[in-house]
Amino acid sequence: MLVGSTIGSGIFRVPSSVAADVGAVGAMSLLWVIGAVVALFGALTLAELAALVPRTGGIYAFLREAYGPLPAFLFGWTELLMIRPAALGAIAMIFAAYVGEFIPLTDGQTRAVAAGAIILLGTANILSVLWGAAVQNTSTLAKVVALVALASAAFLFGDGSAGALATAPEFRPVSWGGFGVALIGVLWAYDGWADLTFMAGEVRDPGRTLPRALLGGTLAVIVVYLIVNAAYLYVLPVEEMAASELVAADAARRIFGTAGASIVAALVVLSTFGALNGSMMTGPRIFFAMADDDLFFRPVAAVHPRFQTPYVAIGLAVILGVAFVSVRTFEQLAGYFVLGIWPFYALAVGAVFLMRKRRPDLERPYRTVGYPVVPLVFLLASVLMLANSLIEQPLDTGISMGVILAGVPVYYVWRASRRTGEVVAG
Repeated sequence: MLVGSTIGSGIFRVPSSVAADVGAVGAMSLLWVIGAVVALFGALTLAELAALVPRTGGIYAFLREAYGPLPAFLFGWTELLMIRPAALGAIAMIFAAYVGEFIPLTDGQTRAVAAGAIILLGTANILSVLWGAAVQNTSTLAKVVALVALASAAFLFGDGSAGALATAPEFRPVSWGGFGVALIGVLWAYDGWADLTFMAGEVRDPGRTLPRALLGGTLAVIVVYLIVNAAYLYVLPVEEMAASELVAADAARRIFGTAGASIVAALVVLSTFGALNGSMMTGPRIFFAMADDDLFFRPVAAVHPRFQTPYVAIGLAVILGVAFVSVRTFEQLAGYFVLGIWPFYALAVGAVFLMRKRRPDLERPYRTVGYPVVPLVFLLASVLMLANSLIEQPLDTGISMGVILAGVPVYYVWRASRRTGEVVAG
């Protein structure tokens, strides 16, 4: 689940935006290493909370346990209005763009294909959890093998003399502000390490399984990403990467010609299909957990009597994902996702300190390796990234923060309405 949800669209699109924003091989490589460290440190920390509070909703449950219902509601509110629709939309848009390698599509047709993929997988996950799991397992294995094979082919058969690695690496980016903006895209590509926690309430032996899955899955993703980025840089110059919207296909075209580009396009279609399925499996569990806690409309917590799936929550995610696909570009969707979810990642990581202080008596099957340095480094990176976004992208960051803060009055109105309803009912 973790590997399949993480390796989706990012590794096939983000390297080109990183090249455009950073423009230096050394700085580009450094970005992917920083992203790897941040993702690993986040996973190391959340593993403790996942083993401690193994409930459906993951981060939502961690926030509620550590800080109370308001921060948990704000996470669910932001997930509903921005995070999950943006994630589904961004992955679906890359899926549709690479389908266009086989069937020429207009912009409107690309969006229609993206919306169709969201609807198809939403329907499939309503009908069967087992079907969704089978798609996830099969697509994850296939795309990891294919990505490693692509990278190996680049080094074995590609011409490295024209690639970016043929020259001495330059570590000074075009601008440090652009370096920070590019980090948003890299963090989008690495995102997925927390998605597994959303299904924590449905995992057998969570105290043992969740930490192993979080750490092992994150490490596997990091290794694959670093190898694939090195392969891109080996066969493509920075300028060509920066101008490419389909960087994986362009890299394969350099190695095998037109046939190679078609093979990679098929790989990306498979990869994004699996990642879209993973996002559809995990994200709606947050809406379900909110409704089950009476912080959202109760019917959203409904479980289908025959299929035993949270069908209303999944259907809601489908509707919102289709709406976002209709009006946003990939870059906008990826940016909104990172800026929307990262403040809550920081809060969740901070909850480890709080829970150790408040509840030292609780049994902890796993304790964060490198505590307290590991969570502190993650928090520092989160603050720096968000601060840079506010400076370099004030409008998008302002919109994201505005959506989060708008949930505060909504929360109090919701609680007041529920209390009023209970009094009337009484």
